[in-house]
Amino acid sequence: MPASPSDVRADRADNVLALARLASRRGAVRDMLGWLTRRTGGPAVLVGDTGRVLAGPGGEHDPAVARPAADAAADAAVELHRRGAPSAVLGGGEGPPVHVIALDTDPSTYLAVIGPDDPHCGMLLADAARTLALCWRLEQAERARRRIESAEEHSREAVLHLLMVGSVPAAQRIAGALRPALPAVVQMYVIECPHPRRREIARRIDREAGGAAWIVPCPVRPNHVLALVPPETTGPATAVSVDPHAPLPESLDLLIVRLVPECRVGVSAAVALRDTPTAYEQAIHALAVARNAPERRAGFGGDVDVTVLAGPEGYLWASELLAPCLRHAPARRADPGPQELLGTLGSWLSFGGAASRHLKIHRNTLAARLRHLDELLGVEVSRSLAAQSAAWLALRLHTAPQAAAARAHAPPGPAATLDTVLGTPAAGTWARFQLRPLEEARPTACLETVRTWLRADARLPAAAAALGISLPGARKRLTRAEDVLGRSLLTAPSAKYELWLAMRALGSL
Repeated sequence: MPASPSDVRADRADNVLALARLASRRGAVRDMLGWLTRRTGGPAVLVGDTGRVLAGPGGEHDPAVARPAADAAADAAVELHRRGAPSAVLGGGEGPPVHVIALDTDPSTYLAVIGPDDPHCGMLLADAARTLALCWRLEQAERARRRIESAEEHSREAVLHLLMVGSVPAAQRIAGALRPALPAVVQMYVIECPHPRRREIARRIDREAGGAAWIVPCPVRPNHVLALVPPETTGPATAVSVDPHAPLPESLDLLIVRLVPECRVGVSAAVALRDTPTAYEQAIHALAVARNAPERRAGFGGDVDVTVLAGPEGYLWASELLAPCLRHAPARRADPGPQELLGTLGSWLSFGGAASRHLKIHRNTLAARLRHLDELLGVEVSRSLAAQSAAWLALRLHTAPQAAAARAHAPPGPAATLDTVLGTPAAGTWARFQLRPLEEARPTACLETVRTWLRADARLPAAAAALGISLPGARKRLTRAEDVLGRSLLTAPSAKYELWLAMRALGSL
C-alpha cells in the first residue's frame, strides 16, 4: 500500500532533521554519505565533473565503494556534466540505475547513489544536496586553509634555515614578502611546550608580540617553538598610565610562562640578525637553565665568543683543517659540494642525529656524508669528541667576519696546530673563565663529573661506569652542572665542545 502524503511529509521532515544533525559534526560529508548509503540501500558518493570519486561513506578514495559502483557513478557524473542538466537517473540496462544530482559548488561536484532501493530517492537526494553542498564547501575551504598554513609555515622555516646558514639577504627578501620584515637586531626565544599545542602557543605568542615576532615551529625538535623578536618587544615597555606607581607591562617571556604554564622559555641576548645561529645556541643554553628554574624562564648570561682564541695563525689553522672540504670537487653533479659538506658538518655538530631533519635529508644520507667527512678530514669526526671540538672551533673561526682579512695578512711560518691556538695567554684566560663556575660550585663533584664525561667522548653510560655511579645519577650530576654553568650539556646544541677546548687549553684533560 503506498504511503499517504502525510506520511511522506513526516518522513521527509525526519530526513531533513537527520541531515541537519549530521551537518554539525566533524567529518560531516563522510557521515552524511554513510547515512544516505544506509537510508537508500545503495552506495552514495561525491564525484567531480571529470569522473574522479571525491568522497564516499568512508571518506576520500573510499575502499568500501566497489570498483563497478564507483565506475558507474563516475560515468553518470561525466554524462550529467556534459548535458548541463541539474539531475537525472542514468544507467540501467545491464548495470544498476544511478541517481545523480549536481551540488551548488565550484568546481562542479555531483552526488550519486548507485542502484537505490528507496522509491523516494529523488526527493531525498534533492534535500541532501543542499546540506551536502554547504558541508563540502566548508571542508574544501578548511583543506585550502591548511594548505596555505602549511605553505607559510614551510616558507618561514626556510627563512630561519637561511639565517642559520648565513644567507641573510635571501632570508630578508623572503621575509619581506611574508611579513613581518626581519629586524636588524633580534633576540631568539626557544619555547619548550607540548607538541600538540605548538600551533596554538605560536599564535598566542604572535598575538602578544603584536605581530612583530617571526615565529617558527622548530623543524628539528617537535616540542620547540622558535621566535625571533625585536628587542624592544621583549622588555618592559614604557607605561602609558600617568600614575608613576603603576606597574610596567610584563616582558614577553614572563607573559608566555604565565599564560601557558606548560612552557619553558630560554631567551638569547640581543644580537645582529647575521648572528642568528649564535642567538639560537644562547637560547638553548638558557632553556637548559629554565627547565629547573622556578620561574620557568631564563635569559642567557654567558659568553660563547671563541674568536678570542685566534689570531691570524688561528684562522690559518682553521682553513688548513677544513681545506680538504673546501677543495673537494664532487665526482657527480648530485653529490654534495664544499659548502654543502660544511653545512652538514655544522648541522651535525649542533644537532647530532637530528641534523637529518634540519637539513631535510634521509638519515642514511646523513650517515654517508659523515663517513665522507671522516675520510676528507682524516679524523673520526663522527665518533671522537676531540675531533668534533676541533672541527667546531675551526668552523667558528672560518666563518668569523674577520677571518678572510686575518688569513690574508698572516705572516709566513710553520703550520699552526690546535695546541698552538689553545696555548696563547688569551686562550688561557678564556678557558679559566669557562671553567670557573664548575670550580667554584658546591659540591665540587660537578667539575670531575664533566671532565670524566668529556673523556668518555660525552657518552653518558661510559661516564657513569667510570664514575662508579648509576646512569640516572650521572645524568643528575650533569643536569646540576648545567645549572651551574648556565649552559646546555645534554641537549643539542651543547657546550661540550667549548668545555673540552677549555680543559685542553689548561692541560686538565
